[in-house]
Amino acid sequence: MHTAALDHLTLAAFVVVGALFVPLTVFASNLLAPRKPDARKGATYECGVEPVGPPWVQFRIGYYVYALLFVVFDIETVFLYPWAVAFNALGAFVLIEMLFFIAILAFGLWYAWKEGALSWR
Repeated sequence: MHTAALDHLTLAAFVVVGALFVPLTVFASNLLAPRKPDARKGATYECGVEPVGPPWVQFRIGYYVYALLFVVFDIETVFLYPWAVAFNALGAFVLIEMLFFIAILAFGLWYAWKEGALSWR
């Protein structure tokens, strides 16, 4: 058998196993799980304390803006770390690309700051 055919067969096996893994584990869990209904199992549980007040609480939009900015700069770190590790082997073109990437993110941070997205109200 040729190596290309063997590679395709291996890939197909991984796809089949991956596609079957989730349904089979869910089925096995439903089949093997103990079923002992109890009123305490249906009760709301939050950090070991009985909840007080309505379950629907609306958060301020500022929390979402901070979370989104955190994710953006966290992803920046994910891109910067491998670049910094392989910096000597990459050359000047990749340095210019990374500086352009950092400039775009700096512009985004400046814009968020200018619009007042970082001020806590």
